[in-house]
Parts: sequence; structure tokens; C-alpha cells
Amino acid sequence: MNPLDPNCPCGSGNSLSQCCGHYHAGTHAPSAELLMRSRYSAYVLGLVDYLVATTLPVQQPALDRDAMAAWSAQSTWLGLEVEGSEVFAGKPEHTQVSFVARWHDDNDEHRHRECSAFVQVDERWFFLDPTVPLKAGRNDPCPCQGGQKFKKCCAPYLNA
Repeated sequence: MNPLDPNCPCGSGNSLSQCCGHYHAGTHAPSAELLMRSRYSAYVLGLVDYLVATTLPVQQPALDRDAMAAWSAQSTWLGLEVEGSEVFAGKPEHTQVSFVARWHDDNDEHRHRECSAFVQVDERWFFLDPTVPLKAGRNDPCPCQGGQKFKKCCAPYLNA
């Protein structure tokens, strides 16, 4: 391992600069799975601004940046295992990525399995944060601005 270019925390086996590092530097991830991997790496590296920027824009103001930074800093990250991803056709495109993240903190070692939802808007992927409610009625335009009603767009993926 090159100490100037360590292995990427996402577990891809590639160096950070050849993997998630260029997404952290501003290149948009070309798939939801790569965005999810880069978000895990951002937690490992303490890149809270990246985590906020890759969440659906309408949800960003409600994110608890301090809590995200604290969890990132107070955890020793042990690994990521991507179990799979499912792409759903339609406009805008949605994807669900299943994964297991492991970390250790002052209390214990933890293993968290999650199926995260992502939406592609204007050729850019965003995380749909289930902890930040989208304020929209079923028949309202979707907050992702994908052009559909909320019930036909992001709502089914937030309730999965």
C-alpha cells in the first residue's frame, strides 16, 4: 500500500485516488452503487460536506451536520460489503443499494445492514435520506423535481 495513495475505504481494492477520491474531488458518481461506496468512504474520511452535497438537495438543509461529523470521527470504520443493487427503470431513474457497514465505537462493534434509495436527477445521483421527511402530498410534484407526482416517483423508495 502506498501511504501517499492508500487503498480506498470502500473495499474496492483500488487506491483512493483511482476510486472514491475523484468523486470526493467533484466528479459525479456514474451509478448509485458508486455514490453509496463514496459516501461510506466519506464517513471514514470525515468528509461531511460531501455527504451533504450528495443527499437530495431539498433534504440538505434538514441534515444534522454535527451528528454526522461526530459519528464519522468517533467511529473506527471496519469495512463495507455491497450485497447488490437494483435499478428501476423510469424517469427519473431510481436505484436501491443493499449493503452492510461495520464500525467500532466506544461502546462496541456494530454491523448495520441497509437498503438505501437513490434517485438520478439531471444525470447526477442523490441519496434519498429516509430520516429527513420529504414534504409532499401523494399527488404533489415530487421534491426531486423529476417531473412526476410524489406517489409515482420517490415515495415508493422511501417506504421500502
